[in-house]
Amino acid sequence: MTERISDAEHMVMEVLWDQAPLSAQDVAERIGSARDWSANTVKTLLGRLLAKKVIGHEEDGRRYLYRPLVAREDYVAGESQRLIDRLFGGKLTPLVAHLAERDQLTSGDIAEIEALLKALKQ
Repeated sequence: MTERISDAEHMVMEVLWDQAPLSAQDVAERIGSARDWSANTVKTLLGRLLAKKVIGHEEDGRRYLYRPLVAREDYVAGESQRLIDRLFGGKLTPLVAHLAERDQLTSGDIAEIEALLKALKQ
């Protein structure tokens, strides 16, 4: 995925990653009280996502059903790499050091990282 998506577009993507295909009205209902968006707002966001080619659609009678073309895992991997590239020169170690220096890592986080590193060494 080359084009970034906004926070609002990301919220729509989360709904579609959770369950698809969905109509614009279905998406608006699932976003629900988290945002007070009209169906027209959701349709605008869906149009932007279509233009960015991260979702596709198919006709279903008089409505369209939308589905993601980009997997959540691929999106997360791309965004994670962008963050590491932009803020930490493409290196993961400075990110972990930054979190550790600011007491952002719990003992549980450290145990998980240790287990991951141990598994990677095998």
